[in-house]
Amino acid sequence: ELPPSEFMQVADSTWLVLSVVSNGRAPSGCQATGVTKIARSVIAPLAEHHVSVLMLSTYQTDFILVRERDLPVVIHTLAGEFDIYKEESGECVPVTCDDVSNGFLKPKPATSPTLHPVQSPQTRFCVLTVAPDTLPAIATMLIDVLFYSHSPPREAGDGSQDLDSITFFAFSLIEGYISIVMDAETQKRFPSDLLLTSSTGELWRMVRIGGQPLGFDECGIVAQIAEPLAAADISAYYISTFNFDHALVPEEGIAEVIQLLQQRQESGR
Repeated sequence: ELPPSEFMQVADSTWLVLSVVSNGRAPSGCQATGVTKIARSVIAPLAEHHVSVLMLSTYQTDFILVRERDLPVVIHTLAGEFDIYKEESGECVPVTCDDVSNGFLKPKPATSPTLHPVQSPQTRFCVLTVAPDTLPAIATMLIDVLFYSHSPPREAGDGSQDLDSITFFAFSLIEGYISIVMDAETQKRFPSDLLLTSSTGELWRMVRIGGQPLGFDECGIVAQIAEPLAAADISAYYISTFNFDHALVPEEGIAEVIQLLQQRQESGR
């Protein structure tokens, strides 16, 4: 519904949302499954079949976005491992390969994906949620942070592997659930009693994938991060954006994560 504008870039694909749950389709019994736990069963197989994905972690769950035109490949790739359902009129209906096989072409094997540089800023981040009924109380502050508080983003340095800081603020509103990622300094500007986080109040560090905007036609970018972290049993909060991919990991594990990713890059050369 947004009007056309010379200031707005729109990707040329329509994307569909997949969510992975560990207890079937019943809403009352669903347990969200984190990105690193689905690295081998979803992310890696899709990369092998040359399916590009976007990842969006929220405070409540993780979502995988795939291009609508790739849906037949996605269904055929995942049907052996998962029971797959689609939502119709609010109801979950089973999906079979036959439902999407019209025009299905077996994809060509994917070439080895490019291993992009990974940058790790020193900024510490918080992953938060807020009760919907308290959102008006922080609306003015949200608008100020989103649109007025930050200077224009700096260009990534050529080949730079470290950043002193990074401007990053993510807000999502999905089916009434609110999820926010902000740096620890920005969090101090908000009323502490309205922002909810885990009982441990842990802080997160970021690794940003890509030295320049990545585009949407390449596959294996999420797998570059998710697979080694899954193998090391390290949790991650992953956000794909228009230009870059970002993974947040617990602060105490950042050194191990950087080492793992550097080893992955060296072995892929």
